Amino acid sequence: MNGREIMQDLRSVIAGTIKANESMQNHTSWKIGGPAQVFVEPQSLKDLQSIFIYARENGIDLTVIGHGSNLLVSDLGIKGIVVKIGRGMDYFSVQGNQITAGAGVKLARLAALARENALEGFEFAAGIPGTVGGALAMNAGANNWCMADMVNEVLTIDNSGNIRKYMTSELDFSYRSSELREKALTVVEAVFEGVKGNREAIKKVTEDYLGKRKKTQPLDYPNAGSVFKNPPGDSAGRLIEMVGAKGLAVGDAQVSTKHANFFINRKRATARDMLILIKKVQSLVWKEYGINLCLEVQLVGEH
Repeated sequence: MNGREIMQDLRSVIAGTIKANESMQNHTSWKIGGPAQVFVEPQSLKDLQSIFIYARENGIDLTVIGHGSNLLVSDLGIKGIVVKIGRGMDYFSVQGNQITAGAGVKLARLAALARENALEGFEFAAGIPGTVGGALAMNAGANNWCMADMVNEVLTIDNSGNIRKYMTSELDFSYRSSELREKALTVVEAVFEGVKGNREAIKKVTEDYLGKRKKTQPLDYPNAGSVFKNPPGDSAGRLIEMVGAKGLAVGDAQVSTKHANFFINRKRATARDMLILIKKVQSLVWKEYGINLCLEVQLVGEH
């Protein structure tokens, strides 16, 4: 099916936004990527379920993204339907020590909600540029905390449109991974639980984390956060720096001189530039230390 046919069909079953050939540069933190054949932003769970069922019944490739903060999208773009879970699924509610948040809620907003309600444990999330859904799928974290520390239950939808609730213990959260990704489950919403604390103390911890982030990360350039997972007992950034790769560049893709595990888009970097740079750094670390740096970012589309 071509993009026009897919768009016409989807317009008859969903209320959300639908676009053709939407540049993925507008939807990734690296500001890199070719066009999505059909780009959809659902307004509700009903929309999301309709899209999933339609894609399955018609054999159309389906790619689900959140804020796009850990994606390297191919210069050729993405075939089929790209579903961005954002506006329309960014609802939330607070009851006691629990926050229920839609998958489209940004982590900075989740942290702010917790702070406003004097709930400890969410401070680490304030500086992570992602959404609840994507952060849970990869068990995002910082400052020795991660999403699995706070979540109680997760409502999901699978590629056939089936909806199911999981408890945290059923999803095998681990370092930068979870069964959500392994089972190709898309997060719809999640219930988080904090601990009652002091609002001013929470604010202080949050400001300290954000201040540290500003000092150590290249926030002035488009980036995707940590490119590689830390190997057991070591730091990917330290290894990259030790092999002399800090500042290494391919085109406008560069290893940050501020944090070696952050690769920046200086202006017009392509996915090809970034992927070549990634492989060069992996090769240097492997030759020097015999350590294979595993990607934390996801490759999307045909690279």
